[in-house]
Amino acid sequence: MAPQIARWVADGRSVALISDAGTPGISDPGFRAARAVRESGLPVEVIPGATSVTTALLLSGLAIDRFCFEGFLPPKKGRRTRLEALAVEPRTMIIFEGPHKLAGTLEDLAEALGADRPAAVVREMTKVFEETIPGELGELAARFRASPARGEIVIVVAGADEAAKRKKKAGQS
Repeated sequence: MAPQIARWVADGRSVALISDAGTPGISDPGFRAARAVRESGLPVEVIPGATSVTTALLLSGLAIDRFCFEGFLPPKKGRRTRLEALAVEPRTMIIFEGPHKLAGTLEDLAEALGADRPAAVVREMTKVFEETIPGELGELAARFRASPARGEIVIVVAGADEAAKRKKKAGQS
């Protein structure tokens, strides 16, 4: 639909992309429409809406001064390489995941980043069943293996720098 949308805008039509799942274009195909319109030399106007990225970051209790958005991790090809890169990422990481893959992703993160890495699972933001579950990757993996989650989920993981600072502080106590 992206080329068609660009043609509509070129013909003078007003086109709106609206989503009930946060800001359109963040880990969804909506960005293709905006890119096609922009590449046609036409204007794109953005009216920001709620985004689970910053909401989850604030709810997590982890450092918010520097963060990176990872979206969905690769399902197979490239997953191990991405996890190895995340193990040394200094910024707080924001990762999207589906409920049926949550426990496995948390287990993969715990293996690659360390079971004691601080994290939070944030689900169903701005909805009736909103929930923020802080903890360490290992314990979160065990929790969601025993009791699978439902709904839209964002995983927030402390960066390597914050994890090292927490370990150092815990050792001084």
